Amino acid sequence: MGGSKWLKAKMALGLRLNSCLYVPRTVEDSPPPAAAAAASLSPTPPRDSDRRVKMPTTPTPSSSGLLPPKHSFKSSKKICAICLETMKPGQGHAIFTAECSHSFHFHCIASNVEHGKQTCPVCRANWKEIPVQNPVANKSYTRPLPQNDIMRRIPSPQIHVNRQVAPLFHSPQEPILFNDDDEVVNNQSTTAPNSNKIHDDHFTGAVQVQTFPEVSAVPKSKPHNNFSILVHLKAPTTTALQQHSPQTSRAPVDLVTVLDVSGSMAGTKLALLKRAMGFVIQNLGPSDRLSVIAFSSTARRLFPLRKMTDSGRNEAIQAVNSLSSNGGTNIAEGLKKGAKVLIECKWKNPIRSIILLSDGQDTYANRSSSDHQSLLPESVSGLHIPVHAFGFGVDHDAVLMHSISENSGGTFSFIEAENVIQDAFAQCIGGILSVVVQELKVEIECIDSLLKLVSVKSGSYKTVVESDKRKGSIEVGDLYAEEERDFLVTTDIPICEFTEEMLLLKVRCVYKHPMNSATNNCESVVGIQRPLVTGPVVVSMEVDRQRNRLRSAEAMEQAKTAAERGDLTFAVSVLENCRRNLSETVSARAGDRLCAALDAELREMQERMASRQVYETSGRAYVLSGLSSHCWQRATARGDSTDSTSLVHAYQTQSMVDMVHLSQTMPLGIPPSASGPAVRPVRARSFNARPQPR
Repeated sequence: MGGSKWLKAKMALGLRLNSCLYVPRTVEDSPPPAAAAAASLSPTPPRDSDRRVKMPTTPTPSSSGLLPPKHSFKSSKKICAICLETMKPGQGHAIFTAECSHSFHFHCIASNVEHGKQTCPVCRANWKEIPVQNPVANKSYTRPLPQNDIMRRIPSPQIHVNRQVAPLFHSPQEPILFNDDDEVVNNQSTTAPNSNKIHDDHFTGAVQVQTFPEVSAVPKSKPHNNFSILVHLKAPTTTALQQHSPQTSRAPVDLVTVLDVSGSMAGTKLALLKRAMGFVIQNLGPSDRLSVIAFSSTARRLFPLRKMTDSGRNEAIQAVNSLSSNGGTNIAEGLKKGAKVLIECKWKNPIRSIILLSDGQDTYANRSSSDHQSLLPESVSGLHIPVHAFGFGVDHDAVLMHSISENSGGTFSFIEAENVIQDAFAQCIGGILSVVVQELKVEIECIDSLLKLVSVKSGSYKTVVESDKRKGSIEVGDLYAEEERDFLVTTDIPICEFTEEMLLLKVRCVYKHPMNSATNNCESVVGIQRPLVTGPVVVSMEVDRQRNRLRSAEAMEQAKTAAERGDLTFAVSVLENCRRNLSETVSARAGDRLCAALDAELREMQERMASRQVYETSGRAYVLSGLSSHCWQRATARGDSTDSTSLVHAYQTQSMVDMVHLSQTMPLGIPPSASGPAVRPVRARSFNARPQPR
């Protein structure tokens, strides 16, 4: 009888511990359904045969937490579940034991409570009393005091129908000025805390500039109007460090994430967002700084710009872990507070970016669709701080999010499937963490006195052509490592009977390196032959493929305009005509990968314009994300673009591919050092031109 009771007690205790503790598993492990249902945000989720994460499709009661992924739990009695350090009497730390019998370091649980958590981090039991740090003596106590009590009674919940629900995350009262950021050391660089991290690289070489004429020769006696010249740029590459060398490491980053935690983010969405933020936090270096803004009906800064050292990461994870969802969607307030962090900070890192995520319509914006720019603080566009916007799910305002990113110089990504949010973030920070060129400006000048510029096609980049049409410039800004840019310049070639060769353009690039701010420049000159008679005309493959890219982007824009006015039939026909013309070009007949990718993307857009419902649900966001990618020549996430089997991989760099690969293969909750060296997969599928000198 006694044995039977003891067996039942052990079984009950085992079930209880299984529901409370996180035991790390390898990718190959297959947890039983009961354990999987009770898994928190930190354990590794199940994966399919391609090792991709299978995210939950329905909310689970325990899917609201992140744990600092450093060590596995050995015992809930001996290990603090927050900092994951041992708890032993006499080590100088007070120990707090909650009413549910779980124990923690007092300063750890007090900090957790300060960020809004009122439940046990282990078993999720609701507490009637919570620990509070003594603000006067700044000491930890384990018993109530007559004054400055550290145990605060939580009032019983009362229902007030007309009262707005207050957010559950609480941070210390925000200062008037956001100048409480962590100090930045001049000329500091950052290396990843683990030597095998994929962004532990240094940058070599200079910007490459090459020019390619449409054809190599034009007869002396014949003019050639709208003659195309391709200007091709490629940023320096990265070389893995053989030794740790701060002088050759990448430039540190200031990153502000502005996150929607409105009521529509409840459940799986918020859980997946926390996981994605955990990945971002773990892949920032100790000199990178992060600040998190959470917004719903109002916006709140969870913490100032903090260096992502070990302690900084723990603080960031606790803050993200404290997020809960309720209220409306006030994107303007979130952006305003995010901009305030970067504008008023006392110290500045050379690379500065904002990531904005929202899943719904702005319920506080009383503006026309043409006035979306007013949501973007002027200071952001004035300081050239890009806002990379992510539309989450099918209910977000794609037009608004695209407008915000477009006006700030950032990109717009469409996260259609909820479980790819981490991959989308990974691709974005893979680029941000690899900036090698800043303030890049391309200067174009006609050499021959008879030439004038007809057009400079540069997408969304600011372009100026002087009144005499002899000079022009393109403001490119930042480039990620190995990023490429292609600009098509047109001019009219006149009759010229007195020379065998005509020099057309001089292209000069001026830019700065983010580590030392030194000004660098490089240039290229392009010319053509002017014989009496030319042989068969051979069109440059590089020029032809960039024409295809520009024509496809123009067709996408035309189709979007038609779809917005309700003429989906015409929109589909525009895309179909573009595909047909594309298939007849020189580069398409040669099997060019860019042409194949463009055709696949155009076909996908046709399918997403099959009906008004399909277009409203996903078509509009997919097209806008594609336009954002092509206009900036920078990778965005849309559809299955982060899947290695997808054809839509335009503009991905190796740093982006590596980071996405890490996101898809690294067990969640385990830092890169625990999962072995980062594996470099196949080369990035960048569909920009990779021309060779002629």
